[in-house]
Amino acid sequence: MGFEEAETHLIFPKTASVEQLRRVRESIAAERSQRLGAAPPPPAGARAGAAVGQPSVSSGASQPPPPPPVASASVVQSSSQQPSPAGSMAFFRTMQSNFQHVLVYESAALQQKARNCIPHPQLRSQAQQRLQQAQQADAECSLSEEDMLVLELLQWFKGHFFSWVDSLPCSRCGGKTQSAGSLPPSEDDLRWDAGRVENHFCNACQLSTRFPRYNNPEKLLETRRGRCGEWANCFTLCCRAMGLEARYIWDSTDHVWTEVFSVSEGRWLHCDSCENACDKPLLYEVGWGKKLSYILAFSKDQVVDVTWRYSCKHAEVGARRTQVQETWLLHTVTALNTVRQQPLSVERKRELLERLLVELVEFISPKSPGIGDLGGRVSGSLAWRAARGETGAGGPAQAEGFVFVPTETEKCGKVFRLCYNASTDSYTRASSSDVIGGWEKAAWRKESVFRKEEADWQMVYLARTEGSGSGRVSWKLDCAAAGMRIKTATVRAHTQTFESGSASCSVCSGQTSIAFPGDGEAHAFPSLAGSTEMVVVVELDGGSSWQHAQLFRQGLKETEKSSLEITVEMEDA
Repeated sequence: MGFEEAETHLIFPKTASVEQLRRVRESIAAERSQRLGAAPPPPAGARAGAAVGQPSVSSGASQPPPPPPVASASVVQSSSQQPSPAGSMAFFRTMQSNFQHVLVYESAALQQKARNCIPHPQLRSQAQQRLQQAQQADAECSLSEEDMLVLELLQWFKGHFFSWVDSLPCSRCGGKTQSAGSLPPSEDDLRWDAGRVENHFCNACQLSTRFPRYNNPEKLLETRRGRCGEWANCFTLCCRAMGLEARYIWDSTDHVWTEVFSVSEGRWLHCDSCENACDKPLLYEVGWGKKLSYILAFSKDQVVDVTWRYSCKHAEVGARRTQVQETWLLHTVTALNTVRQQPLSVERKRELLERLLVELVEFISPKSPGIGDLGGRVSGSLAWRAARGETGAGGPAQAEGFVFVPTETEKCGKVFRLCYNASTDSYTRASSSDVIGGWEKAAWRKESVFRKEEADWQMVYLARTEGSGSGRVSWKLDCAAAGMRIKTATVRAHTQTFESGSASCSVCSGQTSIAFPGDGEAHAFPSLAGSTEMVVVVELDGGSSWQHAQLFRQGLKETEKSSLEITVEMEDA
């Protein structure tokens, strides 16, 4: 199509003409439509002008485009269900509202107010240090200080600035409250765009505590609390205040987050401040188990349908996109962008179009989930996440990809302690009475490993599966998600081998891997100080039988003995 391959991404040559860019966009749009089984897009002449800001609607630049008509039933859909006119209008109002709202982030006064809240010299210094570490680990590192600043900003925002609200404490006794519907907004609530006010009711005091859901980011700089709507709203403003090109991402399945454009990577990076997650676009579909349909990106210059970045199951997503017609959505996006981009320079319009082309190529490229995309939702209470079905495919403790994140209690006490008992086959955390049953339920990765009970010898252990050459199991702790980092770490594990069997234990963090003996003694890892995550790995192999390398061997009646202990003292990141 005329793209050139750079080190990490595709680029379009600067010598290409605008007409070439138009033709490429049409080719990619047609390819995506064909793959999804939808009707092909209209010919280039019907809407090509919008790509470079030429008006395709009759309204002037100062007026928004009129609500597009609902597509007729003759347009082929990937589903036989046809959208209703009311559904199309509601969708249009959502698009229009979000597209208008992001202009608030461009206020110079508001950006300055946000910068006054952000320790930007400290974050930039930490970003420089992080970049130096990356360059030392990889001489060919192509990332920039700006990329590292995004990571620092995410970590600061979650760990130090914003807080999550499940239910507010009673404003009189400080006790627990429960949701009791909504309350009418006051004039001050409406002033700060809080059209909805939650009623958090205390049964002990019979008192209502109001929780206005503010939509004005200036107010959120003061309240610094909320759920994903408030988090993404305020974080996107902070990104713009730090000079990062950011856009607000709206997901029709009830979530919002941010994307930041990486100049060094030449692409948009997924950034979820609630999860302290960066560049993990399949997190929602693969990790949380969400059934995605529409995901739109809103910036000061453009609205883009970015659904396909967040899915590796395009056919399933396409079948669920029945709220509006695809051609309707395409025309609406084009019309909104045409009006918004009219005042822009030719150079800026071209830049936006080139970025869009790279995105379109990304959208039709196959995706496979990586390790970072696994794991359920972190933000919010377990009950709330479970009710939304966002704890992951395996529930709160998944069979694969489980990551331990410090709880609020562990964060306050600055200690994480995990114990596993092979006899009871359960995990316990010192900070709570929660028990996770089943060794595999809290393992980060497992490969060819199973739990063996020997009835005759009354012993139990983990071993590699029969017929396999080796087995591996690991456990992961992510302190960054709680705004913490490791101060000290100790691990105790017990392995036993027979004949030529081998069992190797190690602790990994970033590029560092430290071996330790599985002798049942506690081993400290001072070199992990300052790290934000650690993984304990055990590999089993060798011997003439699968039984010749064992992990956590102990008696079935030894119910008080811990087979694995991980203790981490933490400090604020």
